[in-house]
Amino acid sequence: MTKRERVTAAFQGKPVDHVPVCMWQHVPKEYWNDDREFAAFQLRAWRQTDVDFMKLSGDKYFPWPSDELENIQNAGDLYRLQPLGPGHRYIREQVERAKVVVGALGPGCVTLQLVFAPLSYLRLRVGYPAMMRLIREDPEAMKHACDVIAEDVKELVKGFICEAGVDGIFYSVQNGETDRFTAEEYADWVKPSDKKVLDYANALSAMNAIHFCAWEGVPNRLSVWEDYKAPVISWSRYMDIMDIGEAKKHFGSTVWGGFDNRPGTLLYTGTRQEIEQEVRSLISQGGKTGYILGADCSLHNELDPERIRWAADEAHRI
Repeated sequence: MTKRERVTAAFQGKPVDHVPVCMWQHVPKEYWNDDREFAAFQLRAWRQTDVDFMKLSGDKYFPWPSDELENIQNAGDLYRLQPLGPGHRYIREQVERAKVVVGALGPGCVTLQLVFAPLSYLRLRVGYPAMMRLIREDPEAMKHACDVIAEDVKELVKGFICEAGVDGIFYSVQNGETDRFTAEEYADWVKPSDKKVLDYANALSAMNAIHFCAWEGVPNRLSVWEDYKAPVISWSRYMDIMDIGEAKKHFGSTVWGGFDNRPGTLLYTGTRQEIEQEVRSLISQGGKTGYILGADCSLHNELDPERIRWAADEAHRI
């Protein structure tokens, strides 16, 4: 199988010759302002690590840029939020950069572009304390804001898939920590805008992945995402304490993960032999149908890409 054939089969839940591998790191800030340098960094990562597909970074474009979110004080001000529109530079620059990256990687590389859920884009602009204060002050105002952002995120998704040529999106849903919202609050306040983007992306591509992000040190209330569907689910094995076999049954999709992404763990400190042994153990659990080898989330840039290559090489031998 070629890498594209292997990855496509894995997304479809079909058997593969070797379990595909994808782990990712953020692009350093010094490359953010030049699309060619940004693309060159991700092309080097593709070649150095020999992973089977690439999750493309959204670095530089995390906070939602609406002026209405600048120093916002009252939840009522969120009602003034209006869509940026498909021609806004925030959307156009991301689509154009993705086009350059996809072109550099070439047709043999399956690409997934990072996209955040609407509430996360807002939080990345105002911060967690303000997000929580505003949503509890006036949930309807926050729902309006998330609906507005969702319309723009859909334009972003459309640009990535239909114009830039990415195969699908890597949809990072967050804010599901057990101590943040009740299940009822999440269903009412957060889920509707999450699903607007996800359902739209699934209408455009059969190669999307959902990332159940866990990085706050608190496990997620996974039940709030039970009806979030995509061909592949990226979950946090170490934060949400769900092993591969359990995850496959729970999500009913191909699952993607296995290694702890945090510094000081095996991928950062283990010998090559120890990492290869863990790869063999993970693949024995996941099998060659419905499993992609990866990590819980982004790997820190202190990690030598060669260590990802060790894991990929071993997976490709099995």
